Amino acid sequence: MAAAAAAARRAATGLFPLLLSSPSRARPRYRESLTLPALLRPRRLPPHSARPFFCSAALSSSTTSNGAAAADGPPGLHLYNTKSRKREPFRPRAPGGEVGMYVCGVTPYDDSHIGHARAYVAFDVLFRYLRYLDYKVRYVRNFTDIDDKIIARANQLGEDPFSLSKRYSDDFLSDMANLQCLPPSVEPRVSDHIDQIVNMIKQIIDNGCAYVVNGDVYFSVDNFPEYGKLSGRKLDDNRAGERVAVDERKKNPADFALWKAAKDGEPWWDSPWGPGRPGWHIECSAMSAQYLGNSFDIHGGGEDLIFPHHENEIAQSSAACCDSSINYWVHNGFVNVNGQKMSKSLGNFITIRKVIELYHPLALRMFLLGTHYRAPINYTVEQLNVASDRLYYTYQTLRDCEVSTQKDQSNSGDSLPYTTTQCIEKLHREFETSMSDDLHTTVALAAISEPLKIMNDLLHTRKGKKQEKRLESLSALEEKIRMVLSGLGLMPSSYYEALQQLREKALRRASITKEQVLQKIEERTSARKAKQYARSDEIRDELAALGIALMDGPDGTAWRPSVPSSEQAVVASST
Repeated sequence: MAAAAAAARRAATGLFPLLLSSPSRARPRYRESLTLPALLRPRRLPPHSARPFFCSAALSSSTTSNGAAAADGPPGLHLYNTKSRKREPFRPRAPGGEVGMYVCGVTPYDDSHIGHARAYVAFDVLFRYLRYLDYKVRYVRNFTDIDDKIIARANQLGEDPFSLSKRYSDDFLSDMANLQCLPPSVEPRVSDHIDQIVNMIKQIIDNGCAYVVNGDVYFSVDNFPEYGKLSGRKLDDNRAGERVAVDERKKNPADFALWKAAKDGEPWWDSPWGPGRPGWHIECSAMSAQYLGNSFDIHGGGEDLIFPHHENEIAQSSAACCDSSINYWVHNGFVNVNGQKMSKSLGNFITIRKVIELYHPLALRMFLLGTHYRAPINYTVEQLNVASDRLYYTYQTLRDCEVSTQKDQSNSGDSLPYTTTQCIEKLHREFETSMSDDLHTTVALAAISEPLKIMNDLLHTRKGKKQEKRLESLSALEEKIRMVLSGLGLMPSSYYEALQQLREKALRRASITKEQVLQKIEERTSARKAKQYARSDEIRDELAALGIALMDGPDGTAWRPSVPSSEQAVVASST
């Protein structure tokens, strides 16, 4: 009973309440050329000697203790740490306390794409699994709601940049809800944290790691010897002009902006260095410190953020506070489309909304979880169809189980058959072992295959229907599979509704209506009665090519979504 209670508690997926981000007192303004004389002049700051700033805390997270307390967390959980380049046992900074996790959010200037889906599904799984292990987690994911891309897009559309970013932020949240990503504990926006950003920049300047040039503030990488420790890059690798335009005012081409002086037509805030707005990287340092403190457990994001964004975050945070450190840097891999890197220039840029027009959102989630989060994933329609087909099979089996057990809810209270108990224990063990091994969702998904097969045998085969304690076995297996699906974020609110939605999406992909499918089934039935078997097979093949499979049974012919027959050879060759 105690084990069952623990399983139920771990399977719970109650949502954390959203915490409102602390609004900054500063409010954005817009610079116009006619008002230039009225703007504040940059305050001249006393010069600093070019002394290197060395902070041992910035490197301490790569030591054997990982900067954490000595006491271990729940045994077995390991995460790959980008900084140490190895898997490490997870030891929370405050055993028995709250795990702090910060994940870099989106810059909302356009619809979110499947690369965003890949990242936030991966960290949602980590969030869920930490909670499954009974950790309390404070999960922070930001919105970069002021940025060069937002300003450029707003100018292109003739829209206020904050209105544009708010609109796309709301769309992003809708996409995340469709993918069943749990809401973070806090979702701060850059524009609400200008005071915190300005204060952090002041501290960096005071510590001799930044300098002011005509209202711009730059971080001095020469004064921070540990720069490059996360990415493994050397300063010589950061050649000027490769990522940003060459600025001759910089002391080193690798120096990066902490504060940008105001330009005509752009929003700006007052600062000690004159009107302007934050650079890209400083925001995450300031907001993570605001909500998690200067040192916390996990910082995550896509692999593309390792350099320069996360490298610069480490430099900024450590230069502002010597005690700043993060135990685990976790990054997800890239998304390719049909073997090519996804990009707008190649025309293979795929948004989440475009995908879920034709596929159930959880089919996309299942596809993403079918590859380990750190490995590159290749998006193809064929593989998405496979994921959708697998999802339908899973939900159909569980729905059949639900219907059967509801008809007869008798429970003798006796122990389950040995084979059922062994199957349940094996699934539980494989789920925890695979997830504790750096979130191997692929193994966790594969682990439900055998229980689903056993359930189908109990539901539909003559031998299975005669098995002792059949309904009790079905109920117990369904409960354990539900636990796994909940941990992976794949548990629907209703099996029946999810199946209906999967069928509707399949019809839309096939450009056919339900009535037309039923008409084809009637035509095929008539052909069979007339012994026109060639025509019967032809109708079946026509529908199979569209991704509609026909299933003959004692009660007639039914249909279900399937992988289109034309794609099955492609899928088989790629597995």
